[in-house]
Amino acid sequence: MLLLLIAIQYPLWLGKGGWLKVYEMEKQLELQQAKNSLLSLRNAKLTGDVKDLKEGTRAIEERARVEHGMIKEGEFFVQILPSEKSAMNTADGEKPSTIKNAQ
Repeated sequence: MLLLLIAIQYPLWLGKGGWLKVYEMEKQLELQQAKNSLLSLRNAKLTGDVKDLKEGTRAIEERARVEHGMIKEGEFFVQILPSEKSAMNTADGEKPSTIKNAQ
């Protein structure tokens, strides 16, 4: 009788649709939902970027300035080189200061 009871319990705990398999699948589901929420946030940000680039020149101008160092006609680009003390801070992760001045 005990052997029959154990035989019945085996599929419930260790079988294809058993409790352990369900527990593992729930953990995988939670991990995938966390990944999906991160990807949704990224997609929302990218959608905003695309909208800005399509609808206005301001976003395009900002990217040109930041990524390519471009300036408008009549502007002057002034870069202040860091001193030795500032250079040590830069090594710690800070960026050197740059100033863009329109005249």
